[in-house]
Amino acid sequence: MGKKDGKASTKKNSQLVLRLDKDERDAFVELCKELDTSAAREIRRFIRGFMKENAEE
Repeated sequence: MGKKDGKASTKKNSQLVLRLDKDERDAFVELCKELDTSAAREIRRFIRGFMKENAEE
């Protein structure tokens, strides 16, 4: 069954594990909270933008 708004399913079924400095991670997560977003959402947004900017046409 599809979503009511007609958009395709965006079920996440894979993970990307990365290591970074704890202080940097904590500051990023806190900033995301202040901006009413999530760290995962912002990382996905970055990945999509990066892929679009670097796509071969």
